Amino acid sequence: MTVEHTADVGDVSVPPTLRRDLEAVLMVVDQPVSEYDLARAMDVPLDAVTRTLEELSGEYTAQGRGFDLRAVAEGWRVYTRPECADIVEHFLREGQEVRLTQAALETMAVVAYRQPVSRGRVSAVRGVNCDGVMRTLVLRGLIEEAGHDSESGALLYRTTSYFLERLGLRGLDELPDLAPFLPDDIEGLDDTGEHT
Repeated sequence: MTVEHTADVGDVSVPPTLRRDLEAVLMVVDQPVSEYDLARAMDVPLDAVTRTLEELSGEYTAQGRGFDLRAVAEGWRVYTRPECADIVEHFLREGQEVRLTQAALETMAVVAYRQPVSRGRVSAVRGVNCDGVMRTLVLRGLIEEAGHDSESGALLYRTTSYFLERLGLRGLDELPDLAPFLPDDIEGLDDTGEHT
């Protein structure tokens, strides 16, 4: 374990949290970040950022971590180690087979039967905010964006061909009748879930 301390580079003091802060930023970026951009954002000297990044990269390698900090042409970024590629690929592939939660199943059913439908309408039918569940369904490829509502401008969603494939259906017309289970006054709700 490395003990962090404040170091002086010229007249500028380097914060003891520089290592932590660099790691935090590099964990959330989806593209390499230059040393210059990191130094400017953290208001520390460029050479302190460069030295710290090199130290972190060396430590990750020496410790045999599953990730690596690499300098590429555009900057620095965290990557999965090549020797871990098979297990990561297996995990991601199997992750697609994970069973959906009750909330996800309910949300997907609303989208399937009411499509194209806004998040507000889905939330109104379910009675709870479903933004997170909708994002999960989009990431899993079960629903997708289907344009905007001409009146409210709300983003609309529909099911995908992958949804049909997973359910073994040729088309939406093969969905079983669900109308008896939906609220009677669903037509009276606007995209915010309020009665019109």
